[in-house]
Amino acid sequence: MMVVNCNKGAFAFPQTTALRGTSTQPSPKMLAMPCGPRISSSLPGLRGLPLLRREPRTQRRRDLAIVATAVPLSREFTSVPGFTQIGEPVPEGLNLSDVVKSLPKEVFEIDDVKAWKTVAITLGSVALGYAALAVAPWYLYPLVYAYLGTAMTGLFVVGHDCGHNSFSKNQLVNDIVGTVMFMPLMYPFEPWRIKHNTHHAHTNKLVIDTAWQPFRPYMYDRSKGFAKFAMEAAMGPLWWMASVGHWLFWHFDLSKYRPQDVKKVKVSLGAVAAFGVFALLPLLVMTGPLGFLKWWVVPWLGFHFWMSTFTLVHHTAPHIPFKQAREWNAVDAQLHGTVHCDYPAWIDFLCHDISVHIPHHISSRIPSYNLRKAYASLQENWDKHLNKAEFGVPLMTTIVSECNLFDDKKKRWVKFDKASRDSAAAARESSVASTGN
Repeated sequence: MMVVNCNKGAFAFPQTTALRGTSTQPSPKMLAMPCGPRISSSLPGLRGLPLLRREPRTQRRRDLAIVATAVPLSREFTSVPGFTQIGEPVPEGLNLSDVVKSLPKEVFEIDDVKAWKTVAITLGSVALGYAALAVAPWYLYPLVYAYLGTAMTGLFVVGHDCGHNSFSKNQLVNDIVGTVMFMPLMYPFEPWRIKHNTHHAHTNKLVIDTAWQPFRPYMYDRSKGFAKFAMEAAMGPLWWMASVGHWLFWHFDLSKYRPQDVKKVKVSLGAVAAFGVFALLPLLVMTGPLGFLKWWVVPWLGFHFWMSTFTLVHHTAPHIPFKQAREWNAVDAQLHGTVHCDYPAWIDFLCHDISVHIPHHISSRIPSYNLRKAYASLQENWDKHLNKAEFGVPLMTTIVSECNLFDDKKKRWVKFDKASRDSAAAARESSVASTGN
């Protein structure tokens, strides 16, 4: 994702069509309470919701807490363009370990033949793409680059399995294969692994998640000039460039890593530097700037298109909030806060089913070739809690138009335009008030 250094930190982005929301309703639990005189709350965000007058005061506070927590953001939406299912909130008391235990044991098994088959598929696909680029007329370049950039994403996905130790049972094999597969992408393996593991441990947690962080309204409102433009671009029409910013910001600064990790980080940086000196520099010298663009930069940007898209789609939707640490829980973030997205079959093939993303967040120990079997199990046992989408214009329009900024006070996504934010807030308040009357 694109990262912009803005005021107190670095942040990334997203933007899309109108949403069809329903009015916020009191929870069934609340409606089932013994009746007392009904009143309307005047608290911000709760105005108009019917409360029950109860004694003693502590009981009234308990009722108010129920109202405040019983209507999760996902319940406000009956449909979202691009989504085929809006998942129900996970039940209280459910733990991530309960979901992991429900998966078949065989989905965790590492198969060396299948693992090396993914390497062969990716290397063969990339070679085929470059062969096509060598002979294709210029007017077919867009098709060739679409294919080649996707095939190069397979390099990352194989290395991704290595980073989770789900490629091989041998740690050294994981380290070597991961480093080698990342080198043509100029991606340092160990820095990525460290930050990516943080993402898994803190998915969609404000401030801490390292995959990306949403811009907040106060950041946007205080920004001027290029900073504001960069936010609008990153969460809008240039979402597909976001991964380039993330790559630059997170992976080359030794100060971002613990002292005990620096040695391995330096090895990965050395591997990337070696590829740059012994492969990319000769390519530039031999083919010139235009040849360098043709043979490496454009395919590399194709890879970053998918990196940006996958990252955004898997964890961003109008009904999926980021949360503060005190509100966050693992099973909600991984099962309900991660999105399964259906892509064309050729993309799933070249990218080794990375889009089957919910089981990967339930347990990163599941190899890529077992993700579909794990997902089938999740559908069987937890289907109503899953968020499902279909890749296409409606989905990306929804994300880049509705998910511009995340307001952590209101706990919802809002637009860049402040007037639109204010009118939307007024409309929600009016809807809640009318519900209570």
